[in-house]
Amino acid sequence: MRERAVSEDNGAVTFVRNGMTPLTAIGASLLFGITVWAEQQQQPVPDAPAPNPQPLSNVSGPITPGIGSGQPSAAKGNSTSSDLPPAAGEEPNVPQTQAPPAQNNEPTQKTPPEIPPSGEGVERLGALIHLNVNFVEVPVTVKDSKGRLVSGLTWREFKVYENGKYEPLRLFSVDSAPLSIAFVIDQSVTKDVMAKVNDSLNSIQGALTPYDEVSVFSYSNGAQERTTFTGAQSARLPMVLAMTKAAGTEMLVPDNDSPFASCNIRVNGNCADPNIQAGRSAGDSTFITIPKEIHTLNDAILAAAKELSSRPKERRRIIYVVSDGKEYGSKAKYGDVLRYLQTNNIAVYGTLVGDSARWGEGYISKFHLPFTMYNNLLAKYSFATGGTLDSENGVNGMETSYAKIAEEARTQYTLGYLSHQPIIDDKYRKIDVRVDRPGLDVIAKLGYYPTAETLK
Repeated sequence: MRERAVSEDNGAVTFVRNGMTPLTAIGASLLFGITVWAEQQQQPVPDAPAPNPQPLSNVSGPITPGIGSGQPSAAKGNSTSSDLPPAAGEEPNVPQTQAPPAQNNEPTQKTPPEIPPSGEGVERLGALIHLNVNFVEVPVTVKDSKGRLVSGLTWREFKVYENGKYEPLRLFSVDSAPLSIAFVIDQSVTKDVMAKVNDSLNSIQGALTPYDEVSVFSYSNGAQERTTFTGAQSARLPMVLAMTKAAGTEMLVPDNDSPFASCNIRVNGNCADPNIQAGRSAGDSTFITIPKEIHTLNDAILAAAKELSSRPKERRRIIYVVSDGKEYGSKAKYGDVLRYLQTNNIAVYGTLVGDSARWGEGYISKFHLPFTMYNNLLAKYSFATGGTLDSENGVNGMETSYAKIAEEARTQYTLGYLSHQPIIDDKYRKIDVRVDRPGLDVIAKLGYYPTAETLK
């Protein structure tokens, strides 16, 4: 299509295409002129403003890339409104002081205690030297809900409190300790129970090692020492245990109000006990006073404790009692005997037999009725000194309990700490041992009395 010039006005030339009328050409010329005028009136776009940083009034300290100023936040990379500068016309954000997070009140020991090499933990008990302090040794047994021993615990999982105050551990050992055991055999039990005890005594030596030592005591009406400490695997021990076997007491119970009260227990037609015959020391033909049962448990434990108190400190001091736990007629009082045990670091273990081993009756026998004999005082001794008890009626159960309790006493955790109490204070000190694991039973002594032997 051809174009031709129509007119020329002030240098502006209007082109008219073929077939276009002059009026149409005038409109196109006006459109072209307006476009040129708009391009002449357009202003150039200015450059972006240069950065002009302003000081941040709510920021203090160095600024770390990716973290911010001051202390690093708990969640890195997540910024909040407090981390941004204030906008124009807004007041700067003032950082608020947050309350510190709740802390655990349980103390944490950061410095580890002395952990001797394997096999040297027992020797360290006698080698530690302290000046003007009171070093306390606490053997601990830990069991699960099924009564099985728990091993593999570390010193970080134990906490010891004395009189309610936390005591950092100074010694921690899991080495097996040699035992110094004083066996106490009750000969005042009935004949049927005594026969089972006699049959089980032969297995005592099998539960011990050549490193252990044993002394044997028996009691009925008064304590009697059968042998002083001898080697657990020596030929002397079986002979002494054989000599300790006894017949036991009569199973029948005398009475004083029946027609046969003058002699109600007979053997081959004769009175079994002359004291209950009429006219004898128990009374006359009109009234008979039945002699009370004698079970000198306190005297027997005290005699065994005196023998144990001279044994070396690095040995585990154990009193093992085979009895029904009954107590009546002792010269020594329970409180005095218990204080002697807690002063000399002696634990009482035992196997309950007879009435105290029966289901249900054994639980009731732990409760003492005023003005009556103690039916099971052995449980109180064991609980206060950190020992354990087994209740067995059969010979096999008694033999098993000897081995099981000997293993518990040998494989204990040994904890040691320095008491904060004054060294001249001889008052009773309570001990509370805890383990940072749920569902475990911690067995340890409830307290102790300090002595001059523990002050180094």
